[in-house]
Amino acid sequence: MSITDAVKRLLVGRKLASAQLGETLLPKRIALPVFASDALSSVAYAPDEILLTLSMAGVVGFAYSWPIAVAVAFVMLIVVLSYRQNVHAYPSGGGDYEVATVNFGPTAGLTVASALLVDYVLTVAVSTSSGVQNAKAVLPWIEGHEGLVAAGLILVLMTINLRGVRESGTVFAVPTYGFMIAVLGMTAWGLFRIFVLGETLEAPTKNFDVVGSAVYDPFVGFAMIALLARAFSSGCAALTGIEAISNGVPAFKAPKSRNAATTLMLLASVAVSMLGGIILLSNLTGLKLVDPDGHSHFRVNGEVVERDVGTAMGQLASTVFDNFAPGLYFVIIATFVILFLAANTAFNGFPVLGSILARDGFLPKALYTRGDRLAYSNGILLLAAAAIGLVLAFNASVTALINLYVVGVFVSFTVSQAGMMRHWSRHLRTETDPATRRHMQRSRIINGIGLSCTGIVLCIVLAVKFLLGAWIAILAMALLFVLMRAINTHYKKVETEIAVEPGERNLLPSRVRSVIVVIGINKPTVRAVNFAKATRPSSLEAVTVSVDADETKALLDEWYAEDLGVPLRVIDSPYREVVSPIIGYVKGLRSDNPRDVLCIYIPEYVVGHWWEQILHNQTSLILKARLNFMPGVMVTSVPYLLASSRHAIDRAKRNPAAWRQTGTGAVRAGQHLDRE
Repeated sequence: MSITDAVKRLLVGRKLASAQLGETLLPKRIALPVFASDALSSVAYAPDEILLTLSMAGVVGFAYSWPIAVAVAFVMLIVVLSYRQNVHAYPSGGGDYEVATVNFGPTAGLTVASALLVDYVLTVAVSTSSGVQNAKAVLPWIEGHEGLVAAGLILVLMTINLRGVRESGTVFAVPTYGFMIAVLGMTAWGLFRIFVLGETLEAPTKNFDVVGSAVYDPFVGFAMIALLARAFSSGCAALTGIEAISNGVPAFKAPKSRNAATTLMLLASVAVSMLGGIILLSNLTGLKLVDPDGHSHFRVNGEVVERDVGTAMGQLASTVFDNFAPGLYFVIIATFVILFLAANTAFNGFPVLGSILARDGFLPKALYTRGDRLAYSNGILLLAAAAIGLVLAFNASVTALINLYVVGVFVSFTVSQAGMMRHWSRHLRTETDPATRRHMQRSRIINGIGLSCTGIVLCIVLAVKFLLGAWIAILAMALLFVLMRAINTHYKKVETEIAVEPGERNLLPSRVRSVIVVIGINKPTVRAVNFAKATRPSSLEAVTVSVDADETKALLDEWYAEDLGVPLRVIDSPYREVVSPIIGYVKGLRSDNPRDVLCIYIPEYVVGHWWEQILHNQTSLILKARLNFMPGVMVTSVPYLLASSRHAIDRAKRNPAAWRQTGTGAVRAGQHLDRE
């Protein structure tokens, strides 16, 4: 095993055969942290975004935090109920893309796919950025290096996911359940202290006054509606990740659809409980946040101050566990870890969707195949690269990234629910069983309510966030849509171009004319001559380029002394070029008969070290690259193994699969390989 392979095996793990795919399927207890970590973790920053937005109305704005939380929870429950219908009707893993494509056609499907791909990238960027921001409470050295830290975390997450879905799920299960225990435990203990023990809990910012933006003063009429809509749209970030379960149905153990539907309900129950608990505790403890970018500030003793008070989770943890430091650190660490791991949802959804799109010809085929660990490795690498670019560009600022967020997921929500409405209507036209019809009608009503809710939220999000940065996400979706269309057009054009036409399979070349490129008289050249003779072409000759008259004369003398039985033609090169004269000569040999084939034999060295490749074969590589673009010309490389190639053979012997390939290549080169 080479050093590269050893490092890869250490990071990624042993290879898994295709027959072992069943070993990677997930039970519900592992599927919940794998697919729901994004939605669960959003309760760590969605309340912050609600409170930050409401702060622009001053202290009075915080009174509306609980109605907004109720509205967000209601929409989440409706969306989850709607997606339970999706996973039963479309269990293949295409999710929203498949629903839209089947019911509205490829254009709608591609629109949804574009939105989801952009949203998955933003999920990774927002989750890791939020984790970094929360970690600053206990790791102050992160200040000023947020983007680099977030990028490093994404690389770690990418490596874990390259090991496979089941292994990553096992790694993430403990911290995900730890976060659920931390938030629900903090909420329960805080409410117990307030309502049972009768204690007065005050957040560090309870006695701070808040100066809002002049735009929302007075907080009535259109100003109030606009700000509440903006706060609601920010809070709807809690819904991201729900759609990932419908894309990941194939990863569940059987019965797949039922297990996926159960996981959705578990997700909704836990997420709503945590979101409601955080907002309730925030109201009871007088917690406040401000957004200087939104022109809201703290006022202490009549003076406006700039003070970093941390996140809502940080404030609540320090308040509830004011006399129990381990509880405080447990909540902070669990929050940081879950926000980091929340990106795992995207690392499972993006590669699967990318694979389906590649199968349908909308993305490069390299995204379709699974890697060593039966994960879609190329999709994982692509997602990591895009997310790293985002966190570096925005320096891991959650407030900046959140405005790009949510748009894509609600586009997919809305189109998907409309597609499900059409799905049930289409099946109802042919279904005659009364019980089945009642089930379909009930499902259609659920999806209809889901369509109404997600459509309204989408309109609100677009109206509120467009100028705040959502236009960037919309532009990215549009560009991705156009790119995927172009890729599909290219694949279809190539498929048509290379399709076998009637009678073509029996069409043989009328003549095969062969030319051997000669650089010097040596074993590789002799082997190329012998190989070309063995093919019995219609005509055979060798060519060399004369760069130096004395060297050419010596080469001719040696050629005829060896008596190889093939005429050698010398091409003059007054400007000391080698490739261009050969290309010109080959063009002259090309006839107008399309059935003639011209075969060019090029001797090459096979080396054992990467650095030797720099020292050899450069002319051959350039020549082959140019000849490949000439119609009616075939290029045949005749390899000759140098002694150093034995190092490569020894490495291959330690890897049976690679050894078989190396043996085949060596036999083709005419070498006898000792396999003992």
